[in-house]
Amino acid sequence: MRESAYGQFGSSLRDLPRLRNSRRGRASSWDTTGGNDDRVTVEPGETVTLADLRGPGAITHIWCTTMLETPDGPWAVETDFLRRLVLKITWDDADHPSVLVPLGDFFGVGHGRTANFSSAPLQMSPQDGKGFNSWFAMPYAQGAKVELISELEQQKVFFYYYVDYESYARAEDDLGYFHAQWHRENPTDGQPRGESTVPQHLFEGPNLTGEGNYVILDATGRGHYVGCVFNVHNLSDSTDWDWYGEGDDMIFIDGEPWPPRLHGTGTEDYFNTSWCPTQTYHAPYHGITLPGRDNWKGQISMYRFHIEDPVLFNESIKVTIEHGHANKRCDDISSVAYWYQTLPHRPFDLAPVAQRLPRSE
Repeated sequence: MRESAYGQFGSSLRDLPRLRNSRRGRASSWDTTGGNDDRVTVEPGETVTLADLRGPGAITHIWCTTMLETPDGPWAVETDFLRRLVLKITWDDADHPSVLVPLGDFFGVGHGRTANFSSAPLQMSPQDGKGFNSWFAMPYAQGAKVELISELEQQKVFFYYYVDYESYARAEDDLGYFHAQWHRENPTDGQPRGESTVPQHLFEGPNLTGEGNYVILDATGRGHYVGCVFNVHNLSDSTDWDWYGEGDDMIFIDGEPWPPRLHGTGTEDYFNTSWCPTQTYHAPYHGITLPGRDNWKGQISMYRFHIEDPVLFNESIKVTIEHGHANKRCDDISSVAYWYQTLPHRPFDLAPVAQRLPRSE
């Protein structure tokens, strides 16, 4: 048998006939007693290891679903648990994790909410978006440790999961490691409207530096950025026309000065939609999972994945977007950035749980 490795295999239907030499494996929550209690019970404050894999290999799929021990009724508390549960993944016994993201946000929807949607790498499936799926390929050379951290204080959660993976005979040198990082500014540092008219406040004024932009990703090393989930909670109490967007995306590669080579034209444009959208939409590489209420009020969530068009960097990358034109809006913005890069990476932390909790709708 030929020596196996990650190989030059794509995921298209045309490549499926190519015979491969890797071995499939799965870590899951199946009931090892032979019963039907196919779940892990996670105590408040507990960290559970979901998979501890030895390499070389690659995680090819993650499925999970979760619920509170007491989900309904007068005893239900900590219903914001999708922000209190954290997915943590560490590659090759590194000193720092490469994935450290609230569970719900990692799988594509912010604000501690779920919604049925389908993209190429991430999906939330019925019932009501509570079946979480990731098809991001996650290769590793020596090992992978997948953990779930509960920062609930009162409730247990029941957690069901699969971590599907492949094992290889050797590692390849030119593969990046998967990373995901959560960020939030609550609220963004905008400007009061004052005596300005609504059009003046939302559409006028210069931004000739990119300073003050919301930062989706700031990383060093060699790799490529492959997309983000982006969440807005519209905090304006105005009854006037209250579109939250108009923020240009600006992506700075390898320390380049302003203006960067990748400079966009507006929030909805970067997310491949148009004309101040108010509709739910989901496609393989872009979509709006939560469109907000009338006049763009409340909670919005959207995604853009650079699957066919990854943004490559050799030394560093800074992915930013204005919060309103010229950074004038003061909204609650959070995001998850997804990227691949070499190790070691610049270490990053996750905000304390009190700073992650969503606002009430």
